[in-house]
Amino acid sequence: MEFVLMHIPVTQPTPADLVLTHARIHTVDPDLPEAEALAVRDGRIVWVGADADAAAWTGAETRILDAGGRLVLPGFIDAHNHVRLGSDGACVQLAGARTLDAIHQRITSWRASHPGAAWIEAEAFDYSAIPGGRMPTAADLDPVTKDTPALVLSYDVHTAWLNTAALRRLGVHRDRTSLPFGEAVTDPVTGEPTGFVRDFAVKGLSRDGHRALRELGVPWAAPDRQYGRLAKSLDDAIGYGITTVVEPQNSLDDLALFERARAEGRLRSRIVAALFHPRGTTETDLDEFAAAARKYDDDRLNVGPLKLYIDDVVEPRTAALLEPYAGCGRHRGDTFYPAEEFAELLTRLDARGFQCFVHATGDRGIRTVLDAVARARAVNGPRDARHQIVHVECLDPADTPRFAELGVVACMQPRHAAPDIAGPGQDWAESIGPERWHKAWPLRSLHTAGAVLALSSDWNVAEMDPMVGIYTAVTRRPLTGGGEPWTPQETIDVATAVEGYTMGSAYANFLENDRGSLTVGKLADFVILSRDILRVDPEEILGTVAETVVVGGETVSTRPGA
Repeated sequence: MEFVLMHIPVTQPTPADLVLTHARIHTVDPDLPEAEALAVRDGRIVWVGADADAAAWTGAETRILDAGGRLVLPGFIDAHNHVRLGSDGACVQLAGARTLDAIHQRITSWRASHPGAAWIEAEAFDYSAIPGGRMPTAADLDPVTKDTPALVLSYDVHTAWLNTAALRRLGVHRDRTSLPFGEAVTDPVTGEPTGFVRDFAVKGLSRDGHRALRELGVPWAAPDRQYGRLAKSLDDAIGYGITTVVEPQNSLDDLALFERARAEGRLRSRIVAALFHPRGTTETDLDEFAAAARKYDDDRLNVGPLKLYIDDVVEPRTAALLEPYAGCGRHRGDTFYPAEEFAELLTRLDARGFQCFVHATGDRGIRTVLDAVARARAVNGPRDARHQIVHVECLDPADTPRFAELGVVACMQPRHAAPDIAGPGQDWAESIGPERWHKAWPLRSLHTAGAVLALSSDWNVAEMDPMVGIYTAVTRRPLTGGGEPWTPQETIDVATAVEGYTMGSAYANFLENDRGSLTVGKLADFVILSRDILRVDPEEILGTVAETVVVGGETVSTRPGA
C-alpha cells in the first residue's frame, strides 16, 4: 500500500499557534514513525520532531499543550459511521435484551413511563433473542403493545418488526407487501404479513422511504428526531477522538441536517457524506449528486461517494452466499441486482468518475462486486477509483488477492467479528455453518495480501468507540474478556489496527494528503490517549479514552483519563 504524503518544508522556524510537547507521537508516517513534539500554524502541522527543538517554534502567543508523556495518534477516521441514525433517546432501547421476555419487559417499562405515546418505537433488537432461530412476528409484540402501533428496528437497522396495529396503520396486508420502506415477509401457509419487514436499510432509509414513513406519521422519521440523533452522535464521535466521520448513506434531503449542525457548532468532527444510490436512480439524480459534490467540497463537509447494496445481511439469511445457508435446503440468499446488470451499472458509474461504496456481506455478494469492478476496469481502463466493499463479512479465500489487484478497499468493522456477536451459538455463525467460519472477517488475510483496510464502527450497529474496534481486531474476543478467541488466525496487531483507523481510512476516502498521519502539511487533527495502546496488554485497550482531541489545531474535547 503506497501513500502519497504532502510535505511543506519550512526553512526558518517562526512562532506557531500551538506546540505539542512531551508526547510519544505515533505518526503513522513511515518517513518519521515517532516523535516527541509538533507545531501547528493556521490549522496545519508545520513541524514534527524532538522536544529539544520545540523552543524554536514557540513565541509569546504560542499555546503549549503538554502531553505528559502520553501516546498521541492522528485523529481517528471512522470509515463507516451512521451518525445520522445515531441512537434515539425517544426509542425503547433493546441492546442487551437477549430474550423475548427481556424485550417484553423493556417495552412494558417504557409504556408505563410514556402512557400517552401514539407510537411505540424501539431499536437494537437482536435476532438471537427470538426463540428457535426464527424471525419475529407481530404476535410476538402484540401482548405488550396492544392497540398502540409499534415499530422495532433491528440492531443492524436492516429489518423492521411491526405489531398488528402498525401493520394496519402502515397499510400492510397480503396484497400490499412491497412497501416504500421494505418488503413485508408473509406466512407461507396463510399468505398474510407476519410483521417482519426485510430490506429496511435499502428502502426505509432511502429518500422515498423516509418520506413515506413521515407521511404515515411515524415519529422516528421526523426531521427533528433525525437531527437529534445526528447531534448526539456527533458529540459522541468527537469525544472518542473521531475527527473525521464517513457517513455512508444519505439522501440529498439529509444534507440540510449537516448544514444545520455546522451552523449550530455541532460539526466538530469533519464529515464525508456518501449519497445513496438505490434502484431506480436516474441520470438526472446523478447530475444532482455531482452538483452536491461540487457544492459541499471543503475540509469540514465533503459530499461525493455513492452507496449501493448488492446483498443484505447474514442473520436473517438475506446475504448472498456461494453455497446454501446451514440447515436451509437450497436457500443461499439473493443479490439485489443480477450480476450482469450490476456490472453494467458499476461500469457506468465508474465512467462518470463516481467512487462507489458497495455493501456486500456474503461471499457471492462480494464476488459479484469484485467481478463488476473488473468489468469497469476492462471497459473504462484502470483508474484510481478506490471503490470500497463495505463489511466483507464472509469472503471466499479465492477472492482475497483480488482486492489489491483491482484496487478495491476493504471497509470493515472488527467489532462485528466478536464471538459474542457473530461466533458459535450466535445467528451469524450458525447460519453460515462451521465449515465456513474460516471466511469470517479475514482482516489478516486481506492485509497480508496487500489490500487497504479502512476500519470503522458501523455505529449504531456496534459501539462507536475506536478502542472497541481495535481491541476486537487484535483479540477476536468479547468485550467481557477471557474465553477463547474466535477465528484468531485473522487477528491483526495494534499498529495495523491503528493504521486502519487512520491512514487506511484516509486513503480509502482520498484524504491521505490532508489526514491519516501526523505529517508536515497535513491538518492538525490528533488525539492524546490515556494509555499507550501500542504497549499495554490488549485487555487494557478497553477503557482507554481520548483525553484531549484537537481538530485543526483547536482543542475541541477534553476529559479525564480512565
